[in-house]
Amino acid sequence: MASKKKASKTKRQRKLPFDKYDLYLNAVQSPEGDVQFYRDRYKEFFGAPKKGLTLREDFCAGGAISCEWVKLHKDNTSCGLDLDDEPMNYGRANYIAKLKPEQQRRVALIKKNVLEKGLPKAHIAAATNFSYYIFRDRKTLTTYFKNVYSSVHSKGLFIVDMFGGTACTDASQDRIPIRSGFTYYWEQKDFDPATNYANFGIHFRYKGKLYKNVFTYEWRMWSIPEIKEIMLEAGFDDVAIYWEGSKRDGSGNGKFDRVTEGEACLSWIAYVIGIKK
Repeated sequence: MASKKKASKTKRQRKLPFDKYDLYLNAVQSPEGDVQFYRDRYKEFFGAPKKGLTLREDFCAGGAISCEWVKLHKDNTSCGLDLDDEPMNYGRANYIAKLKPEQQRRVALIKKNVLEKGLPKAHIAAATNFSYYIFRDRKTLTTYFKNVYSSVHSKGLFIVDMFGGTACTDASQDRIPIRSGFTYYWEQKDFDPATNYANFGIHFRYKGKLYKNVFTYEWRMWSIPEIKEIMLEAGFDDVAIYWEGSKRDGSGNGKFDRVTEGEACLSWIAYVIGIKK
């Protein structure tokens, strides 16, 4: 892939000699950069807010992004939604507990299904780490997007990330050494062109031993035109696409620019943003 792969949910739980969520955070996530991107996009479309903004992090797992959001401004609030108690409890103990007391009061992790109506209101809703790829048919994904639209305030955003490219139709494995002393592997196990379903796994090599399938995923590979169409069908007034740039070696540089056309390449990462005016 053009840059580090992201993911969000684990299917199996087993005792490991390391903190799998800490390794995941170091290998895959960049919450500080994520929340700055969200804030900058809000300012781009609606100008600087007069007071703090509310972020809802769908499929939040440990809620690392929610915690970073409340650090950005003294009036920012956030909530994370998920159905898995284990990562949420981990986040409460390892992320929220490390915030200042007044920051802790402005963040909450809530067990809730995003397909249910009555999602918490927010100025920005985000579904990242490709988490919504778990919805493998258009009807279900449209239901989710409509729920998001109903829950986002006027002058609000719905931010999702995506990945794709011709390399994503092949079984492959990326190996990425992480500076903190372990190796991260992203494996695409298979791909079915008749359904666009694919299976993935995250492995870690830790202290010389390889631990396979620490996290596994069964996803539908959605395309940007499909996501744009569903966002508009759900009610959003406009949709913007932000494409990741490349370094000289072809890997992703972590910088995203607004585009109207993509690039035919082996792999890419992009943000797609639904705009509610």
